[in-house]
Amino acid sequence: MAQPMPTAAKLMAAISFAVVGWVLANYYALNMPDAAAAGPIREGAALVGVVIGWSVMGNSVGKGYVEAAGSGIKTAVILAVVALFLLAMTEMLENSVRMRYEDAMEAILAVIDTMAKRSQALLSLGVFGTILLGGIVGGLLSENVGRRWK
Repeated sequence: MAQPMPTAAKLMAAISFAVVGWVLANYYALNMPDAAAAGPIREGAALVGVVIGWSVMGNSVGKGYVEAAGSGIKTAVILAVVALFLLAMTEMLENSVRMRYEDAMEAILAVIDTMAKRSQALLSLGVFGTILLGGIVGGLLSENVGRRWK
């Protein structure tokens, strides 16, 4: 199956949502109970933003500015959920190397439990504002670039 060609809109979406991921991770790390142990969460969220922006927002360009704003918010929400999942997976893998789980099912359930515990840090004005405003701005920028350079 032929792969679609990269476009300027996909590149702009990747860059925009990398920035959104970075800012989102900064606000998230401020609300974490163990903020000093955040580690490379900002860089990871930016990398997830590149992939999600390219694949989700990049494919939603060309439907108008209102649709782009909605797609940008959708992309930012997906970015937050995927980044939270990857954070929980990383924590589970670190714990599994330390032999803290009895079996594989306990490790899988630990990912869900960790996501539930870590999602409380998402409940802040900074995180919601970043998802809302960052998603809208990223979507509008991607749509604008898509209209200018085809």
